[in-house]
Amino acid sequence: MTKEKEKTVRQLFEAYRVKDRSMIEPLLADDFTFTSPYDDAIGKRAYFERCWPNSERIERHSLEEIVGSGDRVFVVYLCRTREGKEFRNVETFDFEGSRIRAINVYFGAAYTDGVFQPS
Repeated sequence: MTKEKEKTVRQLFEAYRVKDRSMIEPLLADDFTFTSPYDDAIGKRAYFERCWPNSERIERHSLEEIVGSGDRVFVVYLCRTREGKEFRNVETFDFEGSRIRAINVYFGAAYTDGVFQPS
């Protein structure tokens, strides 16, 4: 993994922290896709319509681990919402040159005040 890819991933998470969509747009490739348990390879427009509004709920991401292999970067993070809910996820970022071509999200367990919250 290059330092540049790590920097790009950190910029994306920083955009969520400061609620600035314009910071993310230049990071994403034209053919960008986003996949999660709720989204099946949606494009950029759908990502911003469906996912970006969640930035308002996020208080912070604590990036716990960033590991790269070739054009893929793996990130483990703990997210805390404004409502006090915490959850740990893993995301993979696939790069095309210096831009993010795809993000895949894998959800972890959720907690409120340290108490497990079943889905």
